[in-house]
This record gives sequence, C-alpha cells and structure tokens, in this order.
Amino acid sequence: MTVEDEIEIMGQRLHSRIRHIFGRSLHIREVDAGSCNGCEVEVVSLSNPIYDIERFGIHIAASPRHADLLLVTGPVTRNMELALIKTYNATPSPKLVVAMGSCACNGGIFGDTYASCGGVDKLLPVDVYIPGCPPRPQAIIFGLMVAMDKIEQKMVRTEVSK
Repeated sequence: MTVEDEIEIMGQRLHSRIRHIFGRSLHIREVDAGSCNGCEVEVVSLSNPIYDIERFGIHIAASPRHADLLLVTGPVTRNMELALIKTYNATPSPKLVVAMGSCACNGGIFGDTYASCGGVDKLLPVDVYIPGCPPRPQAIIFGLMVAMDKIEQKMVRTEVSK
C-alpha cells in the first residue's frame, strides 16, 4: 500500500465522520501563536494536490467565528497571549483546540521564558495534541480524526445537560 493509498483511506474515513457529526464541512482556524513557520508549511501542504484536504470536507476558515476547530501552532508568545484568548472566545461552541507541533504541545525548545508562556494548554483547554517538529501531514489528518471523537463526546455531553 502506498502513502497515497493510506492518505485516501484516512481521508475518506475522516470525511464520513465529519459528515456524520456536522452534516457539512469542518472549518479550521489556524492560529500561529509564535511558531518558526515549520508547522505552517505542513498545514499549507495539506491543500496541495497530494493531500488536498478540501476533497475530504475540511476547509481553512478566515475567521474564528466560522470555525469549528482552532489549530494552534508555536509556543504562545507573550505578544500573542491576548490575541489567542480573543480568538478562542470568538469561536462558537462546541469548540475544539488542537495543539500542533512540539512547541504548541509543551513549549518545545522555547519552553516557558520571559517571552513565551510555553504550550497552548497554559492558556486554553487543549483537546488534541499532535506532536512533531513539525508533524507530517498524515499525523495532522490522524489528529483531526481524534478531534472528531472529542467533538462527538462534547456534543453528547451538551445534549445530556439540556
């Protein structure tokens, strides 16, 4: 089985999960909280002809108000703290936060310093961690599959509490 075959199988499974949960596409707002841009290169590669995540019903949203999921990269720098919190608050519920890359997961080589808060979970509740420096596109797609399990659990909890 080739890498392209694996991507196709993962993508089709993800697409059917997204359709089942949302009844439409999944919209992701990517937030660079201070990364080196390595993770952004991998996010951009998801839209190239090899991965083409839009065929699986995944779109990058320009506004957090249209997003179902926040994909945060980089250690949260002090300059991005407030912007990240405002972006999180602008995202409609139920919302997911995915920390992508070593820096977003735990601060990476930057850690917790005078210029950096460290990992995203110091400021926001993180639902899914995608490790790597930077993570491969296949890992990102797998992380989105895990995120679909989390959103389904959140939606069930919301229905039960009503």
